[in-house]
Amino acid sequence: MNKKTESLHELEVRALRRRWFFTVLQYLMAIIVTLVALFPLYWMLISSVKSQDEVLRLVPTFWPHEFHFENYLHVMQKVNFGKYYLNTIIMTAGIMFGEIVTGIFAAYGFSKGNFRYKNTLFLVVLGALMIPIQVTFIPIYIMFARLHLTDTYLGLILPSAVSPYYIFMLRQSFMAIDDSYIDAAKIDGVGKVGIIVKVLTPMCKSTLFTVTLVTFTSGWNNYFWPKIIAKEESHRVLTVGLAKLKETFAGQDTMNNHEIMAGAVMAILPVVIVFFIFQKYMLTGYSKAAMK
Repeated sequence: MNKKTESLHELEVRALRRRWFFTVLQYLMAIIVTLVALFPLYWMLISSVKSQDEVLRLVPTFWPHEFHFENYLHVMQKVNFGKYYLNTIIMTAGIMFGEIVTGIFAAYGFSKGNFRYKNTLFLVVLGALMIPIQVTFIPIYIMFARLHLTDTYLGLILPSAVSPYYIFMLRQSFMAIDDSYIDAAKIDGVGKVGIIVKVLTPMCKSTLFTVTLVTFTSGWNNYFWPKIIAKEESHRVLTVGLAKLKETFAGQDTMNNHEIMAGAVMAILPVVIVFFIFQKYMLTGYSKAAMK
């Protein structure tokens, strides 16, 4: 009995050590991944309050020798940053509104609708996910130029007002909802719009939050199309405006990395705040979509 007791005790000790080892390894890997992910943000933040000489030193400093918060003021004085912020907010809000409306109604049609070639049309929508805007921007730009939509808010918003990704994610969520809920709503006299707004959408809140946050992030960080369609400063957005920080009045590049970093910090601040506030809903939505 003593030998059996000792052997069982040894097995428990080994299992406990193995469990402890893997736990420590998991925490260690999590810390490493977190540091790798956050280090660029940290470097951008500290570089935004350094002097240009300190930024360009061969031996980098991981903490500023002297804080230069005036870099942020210089950015506001050098370019019309407030106008860029307003244009970015208008563009992002317009894109979000367009993608939410078109995505919800299209997802309802592809999930609960009954019409010919439904699956074929959905495959076409999925195919649009594989086509980058760099392939289609020339015909889109020509069309918008003929409609006199260059340097307008509509020109910034319309090409991104429909998202195949948004339609796909919501369709998957709508398909997971039992049709009995829809039948019960129809018996109560609820129309199709009421079914979408009062039944399906509230039952897919997490997915709706997820795709909306993705839409907000992609719209806020959009660079390629705004750079092409908006030539005038009156409709320039943050991503394009940051590039103007490198130019002097003569149009030549100048060494002002510290100001560029300060502008980048101000540009990404809303995205970081929104992510930290709604990250719980975002992770829940992705997990549910993965299970479906």
